[in-house]
Amino acid sequence: MTDPMNKHLFTNITVLDCSGDEPFKGEVLVEGNEIVAVAREGESLQRDGAEIIDGGDGMTLMPGLVESHAHLSIENTDDLAALGRIPPEEHTLLTMRNARLYLDHGITSCISAASAKPRLDVVIRNAIEKGEIPGPRLLAATPWLTVTSGLGDMRTLHMPEVQSMALVADGPEEYRRLTRELIREGVDIIKLVISGDSFVPHAGSETTIMGEEEIAAAAEVAHAHGKRLSAHARSAESVKRCVRHGIKVVYHANYADKEALDMLEANRDWIFVSPNIGFTAIAAYEGSDWFTEEQVKAMGFREELESAVKGIKELMKRGVRVLGGGDYGFMITPHGQNARDLDHFIQHCGMTNMESILTMTKNGGEAMDMPGRLGQVKQGFLADLLLVKGDPLSDPKVLLDRENLRVIMKDGQLHKRSI
Repeated sequence: MTDPMNKHLFTNITVLDCSGDEPFKGEVLVEGNEIVAVAREGESLQRDGAEIIDGGDGMTLMPGLVESHAHLSIENTDDLAALGRIPPEEHTLLTMRNARLYLDHGITSCISAASAKPRLDVVIRNAIEKGEIPGPRLLAATPWLTVTSGLGDMRTLHMPEVQSMALVADGPEEYRRLTRELIREGVDIIKLVISGDSFVPHAGSETTIMGEEEIAAAAEVAHAHGKRLSAHARSAESVKRCVRHGIKVVYHANYADKEALDMLEANRDWIFVSPNIGFTAIAAYEGSDWFTEEQVKAMGFREELESAVKGIKELMKRGVRVLGGGDYGFMITPHGQNARDLDHFIQHCGMTNMESILTMTKNGGEAMDMPGRLGQVKQGFLADLLLVKGDPLSDPKVLLDRENLRVIMKDGQLHKRSI
């Protein structure tokens, strides 16, 4: 529980408030779980009863990071079927460890993009909220909800019981029932797998495999219960179906065409795109330990990255909010390296350093449905804060070394202080 008498004053710091404005020297006062005052250089804040945290030279205070596509229940895997073989007890402990690891890396909020078993996110979210275990704010998701032959369906006719991190359903009635069941179990997010993927030989990234009626059935139930949806949507048509059915976070959108981009722009007040280019970028140009050159060409990683980059640049021009992070926890994107996405956006997509940082701060807070409370260092915002050695705006890669994270505060509570 948050102690309302808990007070902290950050002083002698550079404030990167992630509003989009330039950093400034100043002070920040936290009471309980809220930022109650922000002062600029030359002004002093009330110190009575506050624990003083002096940044010294070269310290930057910024919001905690928001991971928009979290998979806390996978473990740097290259084998989806292996996830299905982990007993639920061990799997809960694995997820708990990753939740702490994310907080250790300055990730104070997560939007889950699928749990490996139906209640893993739910249990961990509840334990975090009760203060029983450390971890980020977490919006709990379902496993991938996929169709027969879709991403995550590892079954074959001769081995029909193989499981991964997906639940397979076909037809609107099955989707209606399954969505209701998972809402009953306590999820925040229904995650649909609408398009194919590079790893599905018979259904590549440009295909759309989930039917309109299936999506509509799941969306009808989710909206009726006040829940949100997200979707794996690489193909152009899958993106359009997301918009048509009120799916709040669109993952990937690699092959969005002009019509899809127009639809996203027209609905930019409520929809977000989380491109998750890290896996593709690394597979395309740094993946020789995992993929041969022939496999890279066969799976089309470089072409997919090129299409994704083109789309991201267009989304930025159109004012569609882009989210950082995504698909960490696989073999080439290990947990804890999530902030690499900031550099991917800069190097591949031409974002400014500020634009890239906002994808995991301001935009992330808005995607968490907390636009006036999360993702910025402002009066009235929740005290999810990082005190960083160095200047993340000049070099976002400083965030990758957790030794540079001298203070990690979540909800006004010090998770780490090494200053």
